[in-house]
Amino acid sequence: MALLPIITAPDPRLKIISKPVKSVTDEVRTLVADMFETMYEAPGIGLAAIQVGEQKRLLVLDVVGKGDDDKDPEPLAIINPEITWVSDHDNTYEEGCLSVPEHYADVVRPAEVKLTYLDLDGKTQKLHADGLLATCIQHEIDHLDGVLFVDHISALKRNMILRKLLKQKKMAG
Repeated sequence: MALLPIITAPDPRLKIISKPVKSVTDEVRTLVADMFETMYEAPGIGLAAIQVGEQKRLLVLDVVGKGDDDKDPEPLAIINPEITWVSDHDNTYEEGCLSVPEHYADVVRPAEVKLTYLDLDGKTQKLHADGLLATCIQHEIDHLDGVLFVDHISALKRNMILRKLLKQKKMAG
């Protein structure tokens, strides 16, 4: 396994719409393993392939045990996700992102979602998610569609965050 570099905003690659994975190969499984290692090291609870420069409809997440040492990790790899249903009621979570480091904002999203996806064996799975898991899934799927969490907040706040990130990148080098 290898740690992968995480792309940070305002890099234009984060606005690319990812392409479906044609088949679940050993190469895809290796990418998933590397993405999990990168996500845990960062540390984060979700990571989309585009965030590490791979234009594939693939994400990894683990919202269980975050900040709770009594719970074992529950890694979930989701390939070619498709949301099939969203609830009428919403939740608001303060979201952050490994590609928008050290910036957070309240984002309103559907409280529950149902989705279909492929697992690491290439089998179709269905999932009904709520709470933090539903929010994380929607956040990561947004990445696959070229959308960042800051695209869900006011233009004023979004532009302020992106200007700060651009300034940090210029100062770093």
